[in-house]
Amino acid sequence: MNCEVSAWSRTAVVACREATWFSFSMRPARTKTGQPSPIRTINLESGRPLVREALARLEREFATARQHHSPLVKLIHGYGSSGVGGDIRIAVQKRLRELQDEGAIRACIFGENWSTSDPQTWDLLKLQPGLKRDSDLGRGNRGITIVLL
Repeated sequence: MNCEVSAWSRTAVVACREATWFSFSMRPARTKTGQPSPIRTINLESGRPLVREALARLEREFATARQHHSPLVKLIHGYGSSGVGGDIRIAVQKRLRELQDEGAIRACIFGENWSTSDPQTWDLLKLQPGLKRDSDLGRGNRGITIVLL
C-alpha cells in the first residue's frame, strides 16, 4: 500500500493510493492527573474504518511500537455504536488471542478486566506502577484492550 502521511493540528491524516482515508491521534495519552501516560495509545476506531482496515492498522501499529521499544500498548477499538458489541472489537480481540497463542504478544487484558482486582492486571501494575494512573483503570471499559508486546 502506497500512503502519504501529513500532520495537521495534532492529527495525522493518511491518504493511500486506494483512496482510503483515515486519521489517528498523535497526542500522548493522559492519566487521571493529566500527566502523559507510560503507555502508547492506538485508536483503531478513528475514521470509522472497516474491520479489515482496523486489523491492518493494528499490525502496522504493533510494528511501529516494537521499533520504538514500546512494550505496552492501549488499543481503543470501541464497543460498537449500538452498545451491543462491535465488529472491530470482536475481530481485534480474536486476533489478539491468535497473536498470544503464536507468541507474537506476551499478554492482553481486555478493558472489562482492566482493574486492580484482576490478577493479570495487578501483576502488570506491580511491574509498571505508573499505569495505576491510567484513566481507564477500574472503569470496565469494553472499548479498550491493554497489550503487552
